[in-house]
Amino acid sequence: MITRRHFIATSFAMFSAPVAVPAMAAASTPAQWEMWDQQVTPPGFDPATSNPWGINPRYLPKIVETRQPMRPGDIHVDAVARFLYFIQDENTAFRVGVAIGSGNLYEPGVYEIKVKKKWPSWTPTKQMIERDPASFAEFANGMPGGPTNPLGSRALYLFDGGRDTYLRIHGTPYPRSIGARASSGCVRLVMAHINTFYDAVPLGATAHLYPAS
Repeated sequence: MITRRHFIATSFAMFSAPVAVPAMAAASTPAQWEMWDQQVTPPGFDPATSNPWGINPRYLPKIVETRQPMRPGDIHVDAVARFLYFIQDENTAFRVGVAIGSGNLYEPGVYEIKVKKKWPSWTPTKQMIERDPASFAEFANGMPGGPTNPLGSRALYLFDGGRDTYLRIHGTPYPRSIGARASSGCVRLVMAHINTFYDAVPLGATAHLYPAS
């Protein structure tokens, strides 16, 4: 059984080039995606050192070794340490800091990534609107993609069998939330960080969200 203890850190290293995987279509255009990507990517971006957001340096991307072989393409979220691991090959992973759901909104489990979107639109769920109408009611009909959209630059959609859980692994316009319990249930990353490995995540990959305690 895989647990959150199966990862150990190694030194900073160059990130391997992502494998291109087609993303699902979004309402915005590729020209807009490119423009927005430039807006959210720091000049001279180095994943291991660039930190204009002022997040804790421990949450910057890093290549680590795993304690046992794991399936390339899968994602593991250590909710206690607030790290996401994207498995690159059987023994190495791309590790990066995340924010998770606040209170009891985080839902650990094993999910399938069935949809991927660049700069997606966003619509709050009925439960979100009922829980906090002041924050979400105005977006009941949806919000188009863009740098201020809560799903940010990239989103991986998590399914349980054929059911959309409405849980996402996604970029965020609130990078200072990284390391905290801050979302409505999703796993958040700095937009420039999720952009680094998004293309390499295959549809059908498994996302393991471990308990937060």
